[in-house]
Amino acid sequence: MYSASSYRLKEILRGFLAVSIIIVGITHFIKPDQYARIVPPLFPPLASVYISGFFEILGGIGLMIPSVSVAAAWGLIALFIGVFPANIYMTLHNIKVEGIPQSQLLYIIRLPFQAVLIAWAYWYTHNPQTQLGASDNR
Repeated sequence: MYSASSYRLKEILRGFLAVSIIIVGITHFIKPDQYARIVPPLFPPLASVYISGFFEILGGIGLMIPSVSVAAAWGLIALFIGVFPANIYMTLHNIKVEGIPQSQLLYIIRLPFQAVLIAWAYWYTHNPQTQLGASDNR
């Protein structure tokens, strides 16, 4: 069982991940062109941006709703894997995206961060009955 401090930390990080991913999802609709530039040519750029933005918002909201938080976490994992080709394309072609300093080294260092996001979302894939915060009334 988790300690009270572990529980609080996990819930704070859940909120941070959820809000962060919602904000990123919203920016897909506000500034779609900046994301469309990093979509590999194999995929339709604007459709890919809008679809991923929608699922980022949906996943972030879902992560905060106990009855769907586990499904949302798995959905976010799939999303993080699904957008990884865009991160690779951005790195290989040194494509500037607003809000991210244009640095080939930074782009390369940023790639493994996707694994951190996947692990972070995975933390919330446990059964809500055993996952503190998803169903506890604390």
